[in-house]
Amino acid sequence: MSPAQRPIEGMTTPQPRRTAKPSANTKVARAAHPDPARPVRIGVVGLGYWGPNLARNFASIDGCELTWLCDASEQARAKLAGAFPGVRATGEVEELLADPELDAVVLATPVPTHAELAERVLRAGKHCFVEKPLATTVADARRAVHAAGETGRILMVGQLLEYHPAVTRLKELVDEGELGSLYYIYGNRVNLGKLRSEENALWSLGAHDVSVVLHLIGEEPEECSAHGESYVRGGVQDVVFCYLRFPSGRVAHLHLSWLDPHKERRITVVGSKRMATFDDMQIEGKLTVYDKGFDEDTSSWGEYIARAGESFSPRISNAEPLRLECEHFVECIRNGQTPRSDGHSGLRVVRVLEALQRSLDG
Repeated sequence: MSPAQRPIEGMTTPQPRRTAKPSANTKVARAAHPDPARPVRIGVVGLGYWGPNLARNFASIDGCELTWLCDASEQARAKLAGAFPGVRATGEVEELLADPELDAVVLATPVPTHAELAERVLRAGKHCFVEKPLATTVADARRAVHAAGETGRILMVGQLLEYHPAVTRLKELVDEGELGSLYYIYGNRVNLGKLRSEENALWSLGAHDVSVVLHLIGEEPEECSAHGESYVRGGVQDVVFCYLRFPSGRVAHLHLSWLDPHKERRITVVGSKRMATFDDMQIEGKLTVYDKGFDEDTSSWGEYIARAGESFSPRISNAEPLRLECEHFVECIRNGQTPRSDGHSGLRVVRVLEALQRSLDG
């Protein structure tokens, strides 16, 4: 079997039955936040590019208190000290884990550290929000999911686009049948961007669009193939083309690159009745629905005519997706509910990324 035809690891293999400990697929009952009058206390670990954005949002949410900032870099800690007076800062994660008053830890650290740190946080009795992807291997992602199940703590993965108001509306259109039967999806996430040395375009950019494709289709692919090339740095693919085929017959194609003259963040969904595009580069009209397709000509059997009707942009909230994502995490802690992008969702994304990487390597 070729890498392109190889099924995603772990999809069809039955998991051993556990009696003493819950499996990765077990839904563990979680208690709501014990004191509704007390704020949810959160610490942010990783103050590089994205961590300050997370800190800013959690610090401004009603009923939430930012109490810790953590980074190995003293310079990074000092940079944020003025923005969050009274918040404790440290270079040691263990200080956060030892704080009995801390409810949750938010991880915005380098991707290779995600799974190991998430497991440590969960086993210390804290809820955990970890940036995408959850891990760099399926095995590591599973360990984090197991830790959440065994401790009864919330594990949420920061799959940001699933909280974008335009993607939320697009998902509603798909589920309500407004586009008809879903045929296929394709996405372009390209730019002339920062060159990476520690991860390729698949892992750096693909986690965004893979999570959206799985969210919209509601299935895991049975076939994953990827082709890419390393033009600038040897061994690090700066352009990757991905193909996913699902059990329903739906397919998806992703173009990922930081070596491109255009800056595009666009996903198009084609259905039997209508088509829709989510374009995150647009200031307004980020979601457009096209009344286009083929209609059967009833006057002649077996003939179809092309229909090109009007296009329209549904009203979409301008709320910041990151703010919505952070509020969702706090709400889940308060109510003991399962996040939209929980550990299982993060594991599914890693399964697809790992399968695509195997195809690239093959």
